[in-house]
Amino acid sequence: MSQQFKEQGGAATMDPSPLARRLTSNLASYLNSEKKLIKRRLKAEKARKKEGRPHVVDYFHQVEDGYSHLASQVLEQFAQRYDIELRCHIVRGPEGKNAPDAALLLKLSQYDSALIANEYGLNFPRGSNPPSPETVSQANALLANVPQAELPRLMATVGDALWSGDEAALATLTDQHGCASPEDTEARLNAATGLRAQLKHYSGAMFHYAGEWYWGVDRLHYLEARLADLGADHQSDQPYITQCPDVSVEGVDNASDLTLEFFPSLRSPYSSIVFDETIELAEKAGVKLSMRPVLPMVMRGVPATREKGMYIFSDTAREARRRGVAYGNMYDPIGNPVRRCYSLYPWAVSKGKGNELLSSFLKHAFALGVNTNNNRGLKRVVESAGLSWSEAKTHLGETEWEALLETNRVSMYEGGLWGVPSYRLIDAQGQTHLEIWGQDRLWLVAREIRRLHCAS
Repeated sequence: MSQQFKEQGGAATMDPSPLARRLTSNLASYLNSEKKLIKRRLKAEKARKKEGRPHVVDYFHQVEDGYSHLASQVLEQFAQRYDIELRCHIVRGPEGKNAPDAALLLKLSQYDSALIANEYGLNFPRGSNPPSPETVSQANALLANVPQAELPRLMATVGDALWSGDEAALATLTDQHGCASPEDTEARLNAATGLRAQLKHYSGAMFHYAGEWYWGVDRLHYLEARLADLGADHQSDQPYITQCPDVSVEGVDNASDLTLEFFPSLRSPYSSIVFDETIELAEKAGVKLSMRPVLPMVMRGVPATREKGMYIFSDTAREARRRGVAYGNMYDPIGNPVRRCYSLYPWAVSKGKGNELLSSFLKHAFALGVNTNNNRGLKRVVESAGLSWSEAKTHLGETEWEALLETNRVSMYEGGLWGVPSYRLIDAQGQTHLEIWGQDRLWLVAREIRRLHCAS
């Protein structure tokens, strides 16, 4: 973990004006409305047909990003199956406020990609060293010299050599296809990275189609469904190339020797849609659940850009629709509402209602659009959790929570994680078997519970 992250402790303030909070909340709710989404899609398709344009999908590939390597392995099949014009681009990784620790992001992409590859029928070498700067530059120069039509195939082939550390294979590919000059490679990277920024994104392994973004193999099924709805699927009787893994602990009912640490935050859209599901999974499997809430990222010094925020809100909306979870009518709880709710958390835990309080707050903030920045809204949260508002008021502003959440933050970061929700699975001997970030990794948590339960 970088020194930068180790020194981020403390409950930094982040309190927009009431007007700014309301405007931000209204905009996010508006943009994430399913009705508005359908309207925007119909408008985009009408314009495409009128102008006689093909279905153009832009894919942005970052060679040293593990998720990009997974995505590259489905490009050929994707381009063949759908009636699309696939344009592949090589890009730089996220920079500035979009990547507060770029090296940590790359490390996570390698670790996570190795864990999920088999589920998608893909390959990723476990335990390999990350690509060196020299081989990354070589791979970029090679791909920069390849015609667009060959990129869907070669991106995966080059990635195989790069991630396996096979410098001989990379050299052979270079001999076969040549390398662009450093100047031309830079120009290619700059142009594609600029296009991605123009389209309002910042990351690698991203697909873009008609105003919407889809991240890697995890979100490609949403794009496949959209293209199928437009009649662009040549194999509509077949399952999608990428399937969303099921969250299942089937056959596990007493895994009490396992502890699942869960790190959510009260301003995390992703936490809001997976909070109750996580609790239910732990209860069904008999796993001990250790609730370890943390401050929102921006309140602990991790910056977030407008582009990142809008993508997160929109991505959460489609994930919520798939899960059948209420989401989208939001009132941003950043700052004071979060602190006030957390000030009640130790008391709620003492009443056996800690999880209920957090769940209620997330529902009211992200699904019911309740202003939790005043007593009227917070009262609704408290009473919906089965707690007494009159008693709660006596605990507002207490500071016991600060040390608790800071301990949780440090523990989460020690595991190489910094985003929420995050998970850590520990056995009875205290051995950690899984540390992972993301609501879309709950299926991986479930799979590991099943594996450990069967092994025992």
